[in-house]
Amino acid sequence: MPAPLAIPVTVTSVPSTLMRREAAFGSVSVVMIACAAASQLSPRRSARQAGSPAAIRSTGSGSMITPVENGNTCVAEHCSSRASSPQDWRAADRSFNCITVDGDTSTNDSFVLIATGQAGMKEIEDAKSPGYAALLDGIAQVAVELAQAIIRDGEGATKFITVRVEGGQNDAECRKVAYAIAHSPLVKTAFFASDPNLGRILAAVGYAGVTDLAVERVDLYLDDVLVAKNGGRSPGYREEDGARVMRRPEITVRVVLNRGAAAATVWTCDLSHDYVTINAEYRT
Repeated sequence: MPAPLAIPVTVTSVPSTLMRREAAFGSVSVVMIACAAASQLSPRRSARQAGSPAAIRSTGSGSMITPVENGNTCVAEHCSSRASSPQDWRAADRSFNCITVDGDTSTNDSFVLIATGQAGMKEIEDAKSPGYAALLDGIAQVAVELAQAIIRDGEGATKFITVRVEGGQNDAECRKVAYAIAHSPLVKTAFFASDPNLGRILAAVGYAGVTDLAVERVDLYLDDVLVAKNGGRSPGYREEDGARVMRRPEITVRVVLNRGAAAATVWTCDLSHDYVTINAEYRT
């Protein structure tokens, strides 16, 4: 069971356990410290804004991953040395609200933004303040990388899957379809088996709950391979082409609803034997 951790212990211990890396980034200096279970580190980032560096440091880890808005065992902390007042930081919607391992949730989710003001730059008071867009973009880029690292280190994961849904009437219905695919055990086990089972993916699209969805207009791609056209198997599709894509360690599933201009992306992983073993032996 979880146990309280004294704040002084956290403050003094965390910096010594993380590694620092930097790389060129836009108009604001970003220093990311990424601590996921697999110790996957993001590239180093550094630049200057108005002649003064502002740093973003981040750490995150998790299991039972699904969007933080619903609750899950996922903790992410982002610290910026530039002072800013609380704002509508949309970084979570671009990152941690776009990942899922198994769809299970708990009550321990956190997405924390801390502004220390140590950079000595003018405080960002609202979305119109100079530097707001650059800082938000920096936080979002760091958050996306960290969120993806958590998925790559999903329990028993062997493949990283991007689910992209396009041509929806709004973002909400695109997310419905994307999560229906990403949460389906049948779809996820097919990815583990490298089985291009089109029926499982199309079935998830159909039961996603999109009102008045015209299934006869839906197109489905595995990477660049068109596997389903107008709701059915594409005439030019060959099983060996689908199998070739499914054997890759990183795969993009692209669904085109052809009913609007909205789009959404979700990142997930496959469901393997090791996932069952890890969770079956969790308390032993």
